[in-house]
Amino acid sequence: MAEQAKKPIKITETILRDAHQSLIATRMSTEQMLPIVEKLDKVGYHSVECWGGATFDASLRFLKEDPWERLRKLRDGFKNTKLQMLFRGQNILGYRPYADDVVEYFVQKSVANGIDIIRIFDCLNDIRNLQTAVTAANKEKAHAQVAMSYTLGDAYTMEYWVDLAKRIEDMGANSICIKDMAGLLVPYKATELVTALKEAVSLPIQLHTHYTSGVASMTYLKAVEAGVDVIDTAMSPFALGTSQPATEVMVETFRGTPYDTGFDSKLLDEIADYFRPMRDDALASGLLNPKNMGVNIKTLLYQVPGGMLSNLTSQLKDMHAEDKYYDVLEEVPKVRKDLGEPPLVTPSSQIVGTQAVMNVIQGERYKMVTKETKDILSGKYGATVNPFNPEVQKKCIGDAEVITCRPADLIPDELDTLRGEMAQWSEQEEDVLSYALFPQVATDFFKYRQAQEKKVDPTVADNENKAYPV
Repeated sequence: MAEQAKKPIKITETILRDAHQSLIATRMSTEQMLPIVEKLDKVGYHSVECWGGATFDASLRFLKEDPWERLRKLRDGFKNTKLQMLFRGQNILGYRPYADDVVEYFVQKSVANGIDIIRIFDCLNDIRNLQTAVTAANKEKAHAQVAMSYTLGDAYTMEYWVDLAKRIEDMGANSICIKDMAGLLVPYKATELVTALKEAVSLPIQLHTHYTSGVASMTYLKAVEAGVDVIDTAMSPFALGTSQPATEVMVETFRGTPYDTGFDSKLLDEIADYFRPMRDDALASGLLNPKNMGVNIKTLLYQVPGGMLSNLTSQLKDMHAEDKYYDVLEEVPKVRKDLGEPPLVTPSSQIVGTQAVMNVIQGERYKMVTKETKDILSGKYGATVNPFNPEVQKKCIGDAEVITCRPADLIPDELDTLRGEMAQWSEQEEDVLSYALFPQVATDFFKYRQAQEKKVDPTVADNENKAYPV
C-alpha cells in the first residue's frame, strides 16, 4: 500500500469532559465552562468532547446540575464546533445493560439537545452491545464513532484488532477510535496498529490515550506519522498525569510540518490562562491530587488504568489494608484472566479490581464474590475474548445457566415503566432518562430542583458516592 498522504492532524479537545474527569473527579461546573466557550469555538477543533462518560452522573450527584441543561447551553455557545460525547454502548452512561428502547431514546435525545458525534464503546469489545446505539445514531443522522477498548494480553493480537475494525466498519460506524484508557499503547506499537488498521478499513481512525504511563505524546507523534486522522488532547492546565497530552504541545510539535493544525497559539494561550486559576484552586483544595499528575510506570507493569489504581488505593485505605497494595496489584491480572481477560474499563475495571481486593483480604480466592463478578461469569455483560476459568466459574455461580445471547435480548422494554415510576418529578422529556440511569440520584436531584423552583430549602441527602472513572 502507498504511504499515507500527509495532511493536517485534526484534534478533539477534552478539557470539558475527560480532562476534568481524569484529574478532578468530573467536578467542573457548567458555570465554569460557559465563559470560555466562545474562544474554544474559534480554535478550529475537529470536535470538543463535553458530555457523556461520568459527566452525567457527577452533574446530578455532586454539582446539583441538570446534565441536559448543560448540553443545551454548550450547544448555544458553540456555533462552529462539533460537540462529542462518550457512550458506554448498551450500558449508556450507567453501570448495567439497558433495554433497547432506553438506548434508542437516549441517543435520540442526546442528538436533539446538541450532540454531533457519539463515541460508543463496550467494556468487553462485544460488538453485539454496540449495534443498537450505532443504528440509533445513524437514524438520528449523528456521527457514530465506535471505540475499540485497547488492552494487552495473549488474545489481543494484531489480527484481533484488524478483525474487530472490519466488523466495526461492517456494522455502520462512521469512524473508529482506538480508546487507550490506561495509556498502554507505546509509540512503535502505535505505528504498527495504525498502519494495520489503515490498510484494513477505509474509515477515519482517531486515537485517544492517557498520559498515565508517560508515553502518550510520543505515541501520538508516531500515530500521526502512521496516518491517524484525529488525536484527543487537553488544554495544558488539565493535561498530563491521568489526563491527555497537552493541546498546545501537540500543536507546536506539528507546526511547520505537513501535519500542521494551523491553530493560533495566542488564542490557545488565552484559553490556558482561563483554566489555570481553576487548576490552582483544585490543587489548593485537594480536589486535584498531585499524585495524579506524575508518571505511573506501574500502569505498564500491571496494565491497570490510572483511575483504577486510585480506586484500589482508596478501597484498601478504607479497609486499613494499605500494606496489601502490591498483593492486590499482582492479583488483578489473575482475576482478569479468570474472567476471560476483558479490557479494564468501566465497568469491568471496577469488577476485576474489587474482586482482586476481596481475594487478597479474605486470604482465599473467590471465598466472597461480588454480584458483578457473578454477572460477568453468567454472561450478563456479554462475551469475553477468552473463555472463563471453568473452576472459578463453578465456584462462583455453581450450575447457574450462562447467557450466550446478546444480554439486552433478555431485557424487556423499560421506558413506559420508568415514566410511570417518576411521573411526579417529570418537567421535561429527558428527565425519564436521568431517572433510568440513576434512579436514586436523579430523584434526589428532582427534589432539589423542585425546592429551588419553590424557593424552599431542600432537605436533600448529598449522596456522596464516588463517581467511577471511565
